Amino acid sequence: MPLLLLLAAGCSRAVTPRSSNVAAPTGLEAAAIEAGVIPDPQNADITGLYTRDTDRVCIVPSASAYQIGVFVDYGDDQHCSGLGTVSRVGETLHVGFSDADGCSFDARFEGDRVVFPGTVPEPCRKLCSQRASIAGLTVDQLSNSAAEAATLRDARGRLLCPSG
Repeated sequence: MPLLLLLAAGCSRAVTPRSSNVAAPTGLEAAAIEAGVIPDPQNADITGLYTRDTDRVCIVPSASAYQIGVFVDYGDDQHCSGLGTVSRVGETLHVGFSDADGCSFDARFEGDRVVFPGTVPEPCRKLCSQRASIAGLTVDQLSNSAAEAATLRDARGRLLCPSG
């Protein structure tokens, strides 16, 4: 009889539905942040130089918020270049490029990485030549130094974060 009770108890746990809103990585991510394995996006400063392959992003403090500069080089005269402003609310970065009126969107800050959305507004095409795009741009932090970030230049030699 006790064996039947154990089997029934085991079966009843298997039928309990799991909430689809609860993601297992959240607990792991929280534990990794607590252990110091990964940076806490809520507390990390966004200032710095971010790179991946030939993609570059600089973010430096300015008087009102932060300045952001982007340079993407695909070669063969296919590139993107722009500068603007960025403000932060939690892990959301509100990005607006002054080089392309109407090019503004929300990106994600993941503690040591900046991720642009997979689609950006049409006015952002002004930042790019030919078929290049800033959509889906993902860069990792190389340095948290404002001085280093301020040295980022585009293909024409223009400083992209000049106030650093």
